[in-house]
Amino acid sequence: MSEETNVEQNVQAEEAQQEVSQEESMANVAVLKKGDTVKGTIIKVDDDQAFVDIGYKYDGVIPVRELSSVTVGSAGESVQVGQEVELKVLSINDSKEKLELSKRVVDSEKAWEQLASEMENKTILEAVVAEVVKGGLVVDVGLRGFVPASMVERSFVEDFSDYKGRTLRLRVKEMDREKNKVILSQKDVLDEEFEAKKKEVFAQLSVGQELDGTVQRLTQFGAFVDIGGVDGLVHISEMAWHHVETPAEVVKEGDQVRVQILKLDPANERISLSIKATQPGPWQQVTSSFNVGDIVTGTVKRLAQFGAFVEVAPGVEGLVHISQIAHRHIGTPSEVLKEGQEVQAKILDVNAGEKRISLSIKETEEAPATPERAPKSDRPARAPKETVIAEEYQNQGLNLTLGERFGDKLSKFK
Repeated sequence: MSEETNVEQNVQAEEAQQEVSQEESMANVAVLKKGDTVKGTIIKVDDDQAFVDIGYKYDGVIPVRELSSVTVGSAGESVQVGQEVELKVLSINDSKEKLELSKRVVDSEKAWEQLASEMENKTILEAVVAEVVKGGLVVDVGLRGFVPASMVERSFVEDFSDYKGRTLRLRVKEMDREKNKVILSQKDVLDEEFEAKKKEVFAQLSVGQELDGTVQRLTQFGAFVDIGGVDGLVHISEMAWHHVETPAEVVKEGDQVRVQILKLDPANERISLSIKATQPGPWQQVTSSFNVGDIVTGTVKRLAQFGAFVEVAPGVEGLVHISQIAHRHIGTPSEVLKEGQEVQAKILDVNAGEKRISLSIKETEEAPATPERAPKSDRPARAPKETVIAEEYQNQGLNLTLGERFGDKLSKFK
């Protein structure tokens, strides 16, 4: 066989193979129809659409609205060049070489099955917030999912404007495929984690233990403090050693405070805390701060029948006995003092161990002058005793002589 004959046969074989390949391709094209599910590769991304190669005689187009179940600003937010995707054929127009595809439809179909399984198994899933809408957040879970405002956090959130783009950890709460509704909750996840954390924290706590905490909120009767995942109550009486009218006098929300555990009630999940127990008590400083003889300024806190209690330092009261209130005699302390009055007092005695201080107000005041007695020379002369006796009896109309009345009793005056 000549060389020319061989070349001619090879050319004929190649042409025949090309015809077979074309026929196979045409056959493949012929079976592609609306509703088919195909796989392809993203080859180009514009703002409003993405182009994909599915092995057809021309490329397919995915409009931006068909890229995701949630609203996206541009196609680049959903797909990237080189990404493998599964798509649904929406329409074919060979005369215009237009092939429209949808990623959203395929993702949605798969998502319903996946979410049903996750709901049954109470699986925690992650999803990005796509939109902030009235009443809550829209997330992309393969289809449009909704997180009501009340199910986003454990506490009330007033403004969700900065939530777009955040990744939430969610649990499926409700599904209705006919209504195309999926409700999810992050609060459920957070609540469960909080309860688990609380049990763990309680197991590590003990009465008398001191901890650092953060003031969470204030009430009329005290402050709730977070001590590492659980809140304890600092009653208003345990906020300071001095009298406190309102918790806001001592702390504000967000403050870091040192607290001591007074009581633990794991069954009822209650913790009683104290701020003042972590601070030196006022009586611990009395010995070094007050000395007998010192003059101090204080405030009358209470009046009693036997005296007045005067606060001379926060949490330190001394007693002014009624006899030490004024130089003159008084029936009750209220004759001189009133509650809230500021006074000066002298320290008479200090007993820090028994938490007692004795005070005197009159010792800080000058005693009133006493009336002067007349000089001895100016006083009337005292009559002899026998004369006084005689005059007394004469005034009674008696005519007896002294000798007759007293006999020898007068002899001793001689």
